[in-house]
Amino acid sequence: MSAPNVDKPNEGIVGQVVNSAKNAANYVSESIQGNSAEASKEANKQQAKGNVPGNDSITDRVSGALGAAGDKVDEKKHDSAAKANKEAI
Repeated sequence: MSAPNVDKPNEGIVGQVVNSAKNAANYVSESIQGNSAEASKEANKQQAKGNVPGNDSITDRVSGALGAAGDKVDEKKHDSAAKANKEAI
């Protein structure tokens, strides 16, 4: 999770531009990671429902449910970081 670069007083135009560029790059990175976590969450939800051929035992379904829960936490974390970086641009 990348924290936004906060503009410092007296840092000048160049420093502000550099910080904005870093924040933009961090926003894109966090957005991609959040989307990846969302896709993984959805796949794990299908596994938890028993909709994945070959992965429909109770153990596989529990594993899918736990994976979906972890992915949801990651998704929220990356979405929050992306939002913070976007607001700091």
